[in-house]
Amino acid sequence: MSVYIMDEISRCLNCKNPMCVKGCPVGTPIPEIIQLLKNGNLNEAGERLFNNNPLSMMCALVCNHGEQCEGSCILGKKGIPVHFSAIEHYVSNTYFDKMRIKCQPKNGKKVAVIGAGPAGITIAFKLAQKGYSIVIFEAKEKIGGMLQYGIPDYRLPKTILERYRKKLIEIGVQIRLDTTIGGTLEIGDLFKDGYSSVFIGTGVWRPKKLGIPGESRGDVLYAINYLANPDGHDVGETVAVIGAGNTAVDVARTCLRKGARNVTLYARSTKIRATDEEVAYAKLDGAEFKFCRQICEINDEGPVFKLVIMDDEGNAIGYADELEQEKADTTIIAISQSPKDKLINTTDGLKGSEKGFLITDENGKTTCERVYASGDVVFGARTVVEAVAFSKKVADAMDLDMSLNG
Repeated sequence: MSVYIMDEISRCLNCKNPMCVKGCPVGTPIPEIIQLLKNGNLNEAGERLFNNNPLSMMCALVCNHGEQCEGSCILGKKGIPVHFSAIEHYVSNTYFDKMRIKCQPKNGKKVAVIGAGPAGITIAFKLAQKGYSIVIFEAKEKIGGMLQYGIPDYRLPKTILERYRKKLIEIGVQIRLDTTIGGTLEIGDLFKDGYSSVFIGTGVWRPKKLGIPGESRGDVLYAINYLANPDGHDVGETVAVIGAGNTAVDVARTCLRKGARNVTLYARSTKIRATDEEVAYAKLDGAEFKFCRQICEINDEGPVFKLVIMDDEGNAIGYADELEQEKADTTIIAISQSPKDKLINTTDGLKGSEKGFLITDENGKTTCERVYASGDVVFGARTVVEAVAFSKKVADAMDLDMSLNG
């Protein structure tokens, strides 16, 4: 590994106008990190990575590097880009446990963070560093949100999240698990107990349904429920996955790792929302893809489709008359998720869009005073690094608000 990392470091051209930095949603200072490593300053490189992106170690594993930093590398135009993902993970993973996070003295103000997903963890680190006392309220039994329950172990080992939990506790962050805000406790209770500000990063946990006959069958699952506990479901040998995004690919690859022999993903068009890299891995694992399929129902045999007729531009213009029956032991629906509505229903003044996403301004401030939000609950299902990038901006806005208004 060390030889490979050094080879990648030596290939960097140290461009004066680094396109790799522009390609990264959180602006990781890639040439600077590489130069620090060349000079033997791994700890400084690790600190620089963490301060720019607290979830650097995880982003190194789950980011779509082919469309971001590595996809923007000038060497990739005619050859192979510098694989910064490998460099980033090596540095972050090596440095993380010995890192001592510098925090300002406590300022006497408390912040409640609802949800311990990527956005919530970012806010907790950033505001703790600024001297705020942080309490994280997490509805589930472990931290991480979609990192814990939506990304398979083969992509993101969950031991990393346990290391993050310990690091949060190390800097004084309190984590209250198995606690839903919007149930017994409401946002109003948090303000009554002296919290100066509240952050919402509750993600999207309500699966989007197809609205077709057979969706409530016992052999039908939603992707997020399956990924949260794949060992709790016996999917049989043949699985049909409805959808072709990254979540659908995660489902397919997980099923194959849990014993399924035949897994097919069905897409309505010829376009796949999953990244090219993930699709390539899925095919290598043994998954198949079928395109131009509109699902109509799910019966005893499995899903039933209409063939979608496409024009030369790839637009749907109609459907074939005949139905196509596919056989499957289990059908898993992976078409999207939306937020749950507990907080909107229990918080005066907190407003959401028609689809249930929280309405915020450009700095993450919601329609409720002293309440901010970021991540999927605002934008819908996005990448981890996008959640980090916006949450850094939100943390600064919360800090300014509390500094000015107490």
